[in-house]
Amino acid sequence: MFAGKTTVLLQRIQAEADAGRRVALVKSDKDTRYGLGCIVSHSGKKMHCAAVASLSDFKSHKPELYAQAEIIGIDEAQFFDDLLSFCQSAADWDGKTLIVAGLDGDFLRQRFGSALDLVPLADSVTKLSSRCEICGRAAAFTFRKTDDRRKEVIGGADIYMPVCRKHYVNGQFAMEAARSVVLESHSPQRDPCSSSPERKLAIG
Repeated sequence: MFAGKTTVLLQRIQAEADAGRRVALVKSDKDTRYGLGCIVSHSGKKMHCAAVASLSDFKSHKPELYAQAEIIGIDEAQFFDDLLSFCQSAADWDGKTLIVAGLDGDFLRQRFGSALDLVPLADSVTKLSSRCEICGRAAAFTFRKTDDRRKEVIGGADIYMPVCRKHYVNGQFAMEAARSVVLESHSPQRDPCSSSPERKLAIG
């Protein structure tokens, strides 16, 4: 995250539109941060888009827009379960040029969605990186600042930060240590004065 992928997507779509190509932009309706009718980059650039639950919905619910578009830009591609099938069909059979922006990994550095499945099918692939918020080195990873373990948590700088390998590993270690402390503090505590079968004394 924070590598400028949405900014690059919007720049490329705008360049195609300026060249006279017919363009369309699509994003997941899960992303409601700036409203459903537009895509906004972290740098503030904004363009109108269609927000849909799936890419097949875009084709079926907005058939005229799909049919007219020569270039289709897809933002936050990791949220679309049908990304691979849609892109392959649109490019191979319908002659569309697709510009896809999304994450290939999540905050645990695990595969996120099917963006990686597009690599063998793509004409070109550009992997962007940000700058580590702690040391300024190249940041290939995203650190989640909250304890929420769900895979999909949409947010910005309030939840995520770009980090280098060193500070990702250190941050994850610190989060796990903190989590252990919290869990331990909330576990039932044995009353040292209570008796157990092993400690009962026979009086009498």
